[in-house]
Amino acid sequence: MDGRESYEFTWVGKREAIAEAGRPTTKTLRPDLDESVDFDKSENIFITGDNLEVLKILQESYLGKIDMIYIDPPYNTGKDFVYSDKFQKTDEELKEDMDLLDEEGRQVVGLTKNEKSSARYHSDWLNMMYPRLRLARNLLKDSGVIFISIDDNEQANLKAICDEIFGEENFVEELIWKRRTTPPNDRSIGKNHEYILIYSKNQEKLSLGLLPRDSESLSRYKNPDNDPNGPWVAADLSANGKGGRLSLSTVFPIHSPIDNKDYYPPEGKSWLYNKEKIDNFIQEGRISFRSTGAPFLKRYLSEVRNGVTMPTILLDSGNSQVSAKELDSLMERKSLLEFPKPTKLLKQLLQVANVDKSISVLDFFGGSGTTADAVMQLNAEDGGNRKYILCTLDEEVADKSAAKEAGYETIDQISRERIRRAAAKIQEEHPELVGKQDFGFKAYKLDSSNFKDVSAQPDQFVQADLFDSVSNIKEGRNGLDLLFQVMLTWGMELSLAIDYEKIVGAEVYDVDQGSLMACFEDEISEEVIRHIAQAQPLRAVFRDSSFANSADKINVSEIFKELSPHTKVKVV
Repeated sequence: MDGRESYEFTWVGKREAIAEAGRPTTKTLRPDLDESVDFDKSENIFITGDNLEVLKILQESYLGKIDMIYIDPPYNTGKDFVYSDKFQKTDEELKEDMDLLDEEGRQVVGLTKNEKSSARYHSDWLNMMYPRLRLARNLLKDSGVIFISIDDNEQANLKAICDEIFGEENFVEELIWKRRTTPPNDRSIGKNHEYILIYSKNQEKLSLGLLPRDSESLSRYKNPDNDPNGPWVAADLSANGKGGRLSLSTVFPIHSPIDNKDYYPPEGKSWLYNKEKIDNFIQEGRISFRSTGAPFLKRYLSEVRNGVTMPTILLDSGNSQVSAKELDSLMERKSLLEFPKPTKLLKQLLQVANVDKSISVLDFFGGSGTTADAVMQLNAEDGGNRKYILCTLDEEVADKSAAKEAGYETIDQISRERIRRAAAKIQEEHPELVGKQDFGFKAYKLDSSNFKDVSAQPDQFVQADLFDSVSNIKEGRNGLDLLFQVMLTWGMELSLAIDYEKIVGAEVYDVDQGSLMACFEDEISEEVIRHIAQAQPLRAVFRDSSFANSADKINVSEIFKELSPHTKVKVV
């Protein structure tokens, strides 16, 4: 055997795609209060920006914390766009190579058309997906699961990179979703399906849920004889003989009091139980007899699983026509976005992903916002408390499109409006949930670091740093900007509750009831410092320019040593 040969899946650019997944980001997330809904209380997150950078930013705060990921990435049909990740190039080279400037010199945000005629048609798509999936895997809990929608253009390649990233042993299943009610009739074989690949983080720790039983299946259970065990259905009492051999202990007559006859199992079969158990069941009323005299087993509703298994072929999970009408009706405008997924499909995936109704869900190809809509709908239906994190690009809508005519400039604007409208619709239909269910979201936008020198970000808590820091904050960045970058750097979740308090005119932030307290005013009085120290937070942070001189900084250190010696203090 030639020792140089081995089985591997590779393509042009793979080495750089792997390296890109490990490169740190210099970006941060800035809160967007104007676009948010119930920012102070909501635990849902909506992020606008390149999802590769966003996934890197979320690594510290959400490492191993996500229960379910669903993504509907570009399918690489030759007509759609893929994110352009050109490694080791300057901004000028990137714009020139990828035609990222329009005719008026404006930059086209993060996308480039990937024609099938390109020599790197598949490679460019793989280079886009590989680092994102590597980073996404890190965010999943050990019990977590990822669902990925795809079609035939890249299904095989997606399966190959997922086998590499998640491990072949963690492949769960491939679902076939019927996306069209009828196949297209302009060809010999009309494709009317897509795929959904499912992978776990750790197959041994995965615990999938069931789909709820429909009302029709539940209506079969009756209780005409007032059985104390509750509603039941008549079930077959016989079973096939294993291996073609029947056990003599389960082939015997059952005497029926209805017609005073003995009944045997059908030829080639046996009873489900031995004679002793059958006799006990008859005494208990678990075995009854039909009007003809034949025995049957009562299968009680209380004994069946609380749900049904999801099939691998999804024929009744909504389709593209349903999803288009769903979005059009909600937005009161036709064709704002192409190819949205139906909420019914997403709700089924949410139900199967985990038996817990309080799971965290990530969708970093957020598109039209179907995932958020489905989360809110399902919570309203079953009393769940699921939370979502959505990320999408601020990709400009096409000129002369329905979206442009409706006044939308970018895709993320449509996504947020869809979520707002979906929330309003659910609250209108379920007024009892108003004030009880989370219908809001915290909006964030990807941006450059708040610090001029990105190497000097706040990544350590040491009292000595109080004197070593030099003001490094960019102009135009406010206290909330700084607060959230500090939170992300220190691995705190974006959804944590934040209380605001005015202390002698200074705004003080309290994150998660004392996990972190901060004040970024231009001037901070000793009264404010003492107020924060007396609260004894785990961590406290201030901006360097708040203190006129080193004597003021020494005073801060002495106050915390006196009132809260265990608080970790940082100046940025």
